[in-house]
Amino acid sequence: MKLEWYKQDIEGRLGFAGGKYSGVNALLAFFIGAVFFAVFYTIVFAMLEFADVRTAAMFFHGGEQNRSVIPYFIVFFSCWSLAILLLKNQKLGLQRKAVKLKIVPDDPDFILTPGSAANVLRTLYASVDDPRRFMVLNRIERALANLKNIGRVSDVAEGLSVQAENDEAYIESTYTLLRGFIWAVPVMGFIGTVVGLSQAIGEFGKVVAAGAGVAELTSSLGGVTSGLSIAFETTMVGLIAALIVQLLATMIRKKEEDFMDECSDYCHRYVIAKLKTLQERQVFMGADEGNAE
Repeated sequence: MKLEWYKQDIEGRLGFAGGKYSGVNALLAFFIGAVFFAVFYTIVFAMLEFADVRTAAMFFHGGEQNRSVIPYFIVFFSCWSLAILLLKNQKLGLQRKAVKLKIVPDDPDFILTPGSAANVLRTLYASVDDPRRFMVLNRIERALANLKNIGRVSDVAEGLSVQAENDEAYIESTYTLLRGFIWAVPVMGFIGTVVGLSQAIGEFGKVVAAGAGVAELTSSLGGVTSGLSIAFETTMVGLIAALIVQLLATMIRKKEEDFMDECSDYCHRYVIAKLKTLQERQVFMGADEGNAE
C-alpha cells in the first residue's frame, strides 16, 4: 500500500499546512486547544451548577473573593499544550509507518551501487508520495541520490550522520512553544496568588485604617484568611496543570527519541551495511589489481 502523506497527515486532512515530520501547526493546535477549553469549562460549570462540587469554583475567577482572569489563562494554555501533544502523537504514528516499508531488498547479497541506487529510488518514489515528508525516507533519499550522483561511499555515510543530527535538532525545536507554556503556566499561578494576597491584605488594611473595633477586625481577618486560601488555590491549579503537561510531554519526547533511534537503525541496516559491503569489495578488487601488476 502506498504511503500518502498529503492524505494521511492529520493537519492536511483538517485543511491546515502540515508541519515537518512531527512538527505541529501552531494555529491548528490553538483551535483544538480552544475546543478543549470550551469542553473543560462546560464540564466544570455543570459540576458547579448541578452537582455543587465546590472545588470547581477555583477555575472561575479564582473564587468569589479573588476575582481574576488568571485561571482562564492557565487552563487555556494547558489545553493548547495538550493539543500540541495530541497532534505530535498522531503525526509520529504516521512517521512510524515509513519505517515498516521495505525500500531496500533484504537479500544479504544485495549491494548498493550507483546503478542499484537508481532502482531503489524508483521503488521509493513508487511507495510514497513525498519521501521528504518522512524522516527515515528523507535520509534514504538523500543518501541514495548522493551515491547515484557522486558514487563515494564515505560521502554517503557522512551525509546520513549529518542529516540525523539535523533531524534531532529540528525535533528539539518543535518543543520550543511547549516549553514556554510549561514555564508560563505555574508562573501565572504564582501571579494569581500574589494578586489574591494583595487584594486580601488591602481589604484588611482598609478596615484597620478605618479604626474598626475588635469584632470588626476579627470578622475582617476571617475574610482575609478565606481570601488567602482561594489565592493559593490559583498556584495549586497552575502547578497541577504544569505537572500534567510536563509528564505527557516527557512521554511523547521519549517516543520520538525511540523513533529516531529506529530511523538510525533502519538506515544502518539497509544503507550503511550495504555500503560497507560495497566498500569492502572495492578494496578487495583494488588489492587484486595491485597483485596482478
